[in-house]
Amino acid sequence: MKIIRWLVIVVYFSVAVMPLAWLAITSFKLKEDTISPTAKFIPVASKIESPDGSDTSVLFTASTDAYRRLGAVNIGSDYSFFHYLANSLIIGALSALSAVGLGTACAYGFSRFRIAGAKDWLFFILSTRFLPPLAVVVPVFMMYRQFNLQNTHVGLILLYTSFNLSLSVWLMKGFIDDIPRAYEDAALVDGYSRLQAFWRIIVPHAATGMAVTAVFCLISALNEYGFAMALNSSRAVTVPVYFAGLQGNISGVPWPQVAAGALVFVVPVAVFTVLVRKHLLRGVTFGTIKQ
Repeated sequence: MKIIRWLVIVVYFSVAVMPLAWLAITSFKLKEDTISPTAKFIPVASKIESPDGSDTSVLFTASTDAYRRLGAVNIGSDYSFFHYLANSLIIGALSALSAVGLGTACAYGFSRFRIAGAKDWLFFILSTRFLPPLAVVVPVFMMYRQFNLQNTHVGLILLYTSFNLSLSVWLMKGFIDDIPRAYEDAALVDGYSRLQAFWRIIVPHAATGMAVTAVFCLISALNEYGFAMALNSSRAVTVPVYFAGLQGNISGVPWPQVAAGALVFVVPVAVFTVLVRKHLLRGVTFGTIKQ
């Protein structure tokens, strides 16, 4: 059984990591090798051409030019890749923090207090995800134009926070429901205020749920394309819109540069996930008190 288990893990890991591995290989290729009809996946310092000039080799000349060109401004763009990466990180991080903070406070209210029509309110919050976001892009654009929020970081942060809030509320309510009320009751008896009990008791115990929710909200904000394209022209454009704009390059899509940028774009999410891995793996086993 142990051999079968490890075999399944190895096969699954190999399939899961294959897209990232191919991106990594592509990022070190020259453009000619990326568009070759023959798949090239073995890097060499210098490739030997065949005598008849045919291109059937699986070898390609390794180069770091794609990573160097990430700092250059492409035709049709106003800034380099790193400017758009900074936009994505700022918008994604702040919107994720806002969604998790507001969602945790809202979930705590639904979990601990009697609210008239709580089930209806929770369903209403969930129903905001039923409608495709792009269905409201026109009224959102008109509203943002009135408040001069188009092409701003604040506009996208507010928008992504509002769309991720429903996910945050529902996820955090499940985590907070599993925290025994006896913890708070003991804190209140000891003289803590409700706010102090929330901050010192609920938040530390709900850190697992907050970490999981933050990962989902961050990934959602970083990958969003429709609103980032419709509400921005240049200053607050994010990485997905930047990559889409490279398709109009007169010299063709720079695939090695796209692959290199995609790998760099994935790094922040991977780093954040590693930093909160203890919370992600800990689960929601909070004590032994049962109600």
